[in-house]
Amino acid sequence: MKLLRTIRVDASDTFVFDRSSQPGEWAVSGAFAFWSKDPAKLEGKARVAFRSGFLGVESLGWSTLVQVVEASENDRSALVDTLAKQLLQHFGAPTIAAARAAAEDEVTFAQSLCNVPRDGVIAVHRTFENGAVRETFRTLRAKEGGKLARAFSFIESEGDDGPGEHIDLIDLAEREQK
Repeated sequence: MKLLRTIRVDASDTFVFDRSSQPGEWAVSGAFAFWSKDPAKLEGKARVAFRSGFLGVESLGWSTLVQVVEASENDRSALVDTLAKQLLQHFGAPTIAAARAAAEDEVTFAQSLCNVPRDGVIAVHRTFENGAVRETFRTLRAKEGGKLARAFSFIESEGDDGPGEHIDLIDLAEREQK
């Protein structure tokens, strides 16, 4: 079976998110982290996490990209257990049984994104439209004959055309330093 792990191809996640995930964490979409927030009112780093972050399950940090990796049944079970505990402790799940059911759903959804070859890299773009959160996922791959060596060396994608919003990483870094 395949699951998602966070990756960090450069240092940008460490300054565009309030909390970045550690490379190699098991990951889920994480849209549930915003269920009690009004997405239209999110600003700054919270807005970036909403729009383009995958949730690292152990740290509850965000990652711009995830990688499809082989996993065992034990890996999946441990992921569900960890996520259930996080849902209970940090997201208001009423019981461990409810948290476990929600964690199962999240992990099953994450698995559904793994229909690309092993080591495929996936990005998310999340929007809030007509009262609902909409997620689109893109598979990034190296140019023909290329390797995924640098953060911006891959440009081909499958899926939607991608985000229509420009995010100025330099501006975000400068505001962080003030």
